[in-house]
Amino acid sequence: MKVILLENIKKLGTIGQKVNVKDGFGRNYLLKKGKALLPTKENVAHFETKKAEIMKKNEIEKTKAIEISEKLKKIKVTVKKEVMENGNLYGSITIKEICNEILNTSNLEIKAEQIELASNIKSKGEYKFIVNLHAEVQSEVLLEVISKE
Repeated sequence: MKVILLENIKKLGTIGQKVNVKDGFGRNYLLKKGKALLPTKENVAHFETKKAEIMKKNEIEKTKAIEISEKLKKIKVTVKKEVMENGNLYGSITIKEICNEILNTSNLEIKAEQIELASNIKSKGEYKFIVNLHAEVQSEVLLEVISKE
């Protein structure tokens, strides 16, 4: 399926670019969420008239993402969990726990799909994870897992 992107999408393309995607991804995500249009003559003409507006909206979102990124770089997220004698956790740290802790620490609301963990966190210590705030803006945040006593 060929679509015209209305947003910059990581690992896919930039605004206005015509890309080939799988039918399900195009139909169920890109078109449904308003992130793309089918490349019909009417849609291409509509996109060309609205292109400046879409680009301006993207720049505003990018600016907001940069501001949030600067705030995130300054915080350290601390999660308290029950730990075994050998330092391993009972279970693992979930992305939802990280989102809640970011909200409690910095009053910033981060969605679970924006967080990218390198691997499962199953022991205490310090870890880094990435928060994708915009297609062009990422922030690296420090996570500390400590013993709950």
